Amino acid sequence: MAIDLVAHLDAKINTTRWHSLKLYNAYRFLIALLLMVTQNVISNNNWLQSANMAVSADLFSALVVGYFVFSIISAIFTWLEKPDIDISLPIQIIIDIVFIVLMMHAQDGSQGGIGLLLIIAIASISLISEGRLALFYAAIASIGILLEQSYRILFIDKAAGNYTPAVLLSLGCFATAWLAYSLAKRAKQSELLASQRGLDVQNMAQINALITHEMQDGVLVVDQEFQIKHHNTQAEVLLGLESRNWQEKPLSEVSPEIASMMQHWLEETELLHDFAPTNIITANILKLNTLSRELRLRFLPISENRHQGAVIFIEDWSQMQTQAHQVKLAALGRLTANIAHEIRNPLSAISHANQLLQEEDTDPATKRMLQIIGDNVQRLDQIIKDVLELNRRDRTNQEMIHLEHFIFDFYTQFCAVEKIPASCFKLTLINAETVISFDRRHLNQILWNLCKNGWRHCKKAENSLKLTLALTEKTKTVHIEISDDGSGIPESVRSHLFEPFFTTEKSGTGLGLYIARELADANGAKLQYKSSEAGTQFIIHIKKV
Repeated sequence: MAIDLVAHLDAKINTTRWHSLKLYNAYRFLIALLLMVTQNVISNNNWLQSANMAVSADLFSALVVGYFVFSIISAIFTWLEKPDIDISLPIQIIIDIVFIVLMMHAQDGSQGGIGLLLIIAIASISLISEGRLALFYAAIASIGILLEQSYRILFIDKAAGNYTPAVLLSLGCFATAWLAYSLAKRAKQSELLASQRGLDVQNMAQINALITHEMQDGVLVVDQEFQIKHHNTQAEVLLGLESRNWQEKPLSEVSPEIASMMQHWLEETELLHDFAPTNIITANILKLNTLSRELRLRFLPISENRHQGAVIFIEDWSQMQTQAHQVKLAALGRLTANIAHEIRNPLSAISHANQLLQEEDTDPATKRMLQIIGDNVQRLDQIIKDVLELNRRDRTNQEMIHLEHFIFDFYTQFCAVEKIPASCFKLTLINAETVISFDRRHLNQILWNLCKNGWRHCKKAENSLKLTLALTEKTKTVHIEISDDGSGIPESVRSHLFEPFFTTEKSGTGLGLYIARELADANGAKLQYKSSEAGTQFIIHIKKV
């Protein structure tokens, strides 16, 4: 990160230095142009010229023209950013110093007027170069000033032996250079700190975006105009709107239900604050039922003023309930597995003794009682088998299965065992070699439980029970659908459909559908109930290999 920060800062500083040098070149051009205009006016009006000028006006005019040409050439090279700024900058300032000192000499050694341009030049270039070589530039300017003054005393006017103006101007150059160096150093430190803070903020924003997008909960950020400013991927999945562009969309267009809930939340909080004003920001929890899941929404205001917008957290409440249910059942499963093993031994003894009594006793009333005992023993034994199978759901032995052949063999075996006429059970396959990875025993039990339930509740007429195999090429998903023409599942029962030990049958165990779903989940498949006006439909979604 340190290397990236230094590289980023160097590139930014280099761009800023070129921009500053372009501005200084514009300043130099204007000064040279102003000197040319002024000199032209003075040359055309001899009464404006000083009578005490030791150097002719022609020399000064030539220097001004040269300085103007230099300003144009340097501006062109600076605009093209050629050569490198670490070379271009010292060359320009040294030539600046030479021209200004020569123009001072041409104006009778005046350290006022033209001499002040030296201080401006040194200050500007020192700031542009961030203080580097600032004292060096001041030393060159001071040497030039003192040499010019010495030359004037030795060869032009020996009576002008006063070094005070030259020394003061030199000290001014050094003071300006030192101040510019100190200011540039502080500016560089501040810029480095600001750049570091900027990168930290940028990295933090990226981390926050990554965390937000990887959250299991959906997140919506809505402003005061109910416009969606931000959302994560999970929000799209939970609301089933993956294919739409949400950015800057109104919430009422994306989800009218959530927009209505948010409006109700705002009105409700206003009433609460009217009766009990407080600055504490609280979250309101509302539930939203969709076609496939139950969602819980949490509204958190962005600021104390709730009308400034809100962050909406969307949780899959049904999944949370399922996970909590799984934890409870895992502990219960271990307990019931131990109990089942302990019950099985005395249950086997009861079953064996019942069979012996049925063989010996011929009294019809006694036989009836023994038959009841035998039926309940079988029912208990089936519950024990289901419980033991449920606790073995995580031990899958997946293998490659040719689905069409497997389902056809299952169909033949199921019709034979359950004594179902072929005309009542319709099988529809696809002409494709569909291969899936699944535990063969688990798949057989899932289909057996679903088909047995379907046959129990159907009208037992022609095509009352259907098993259909379909394939979605786009998602490479296999769909096995088991449907019947029964009376369907009541609305009040659907929410408890996959709960263990829940049944509407007097002789049922309530584990069939629960075991079917658990075994499907263990093999990476999904068992889904589909509501229908006529009958019941269960669909198994399996990924194709």
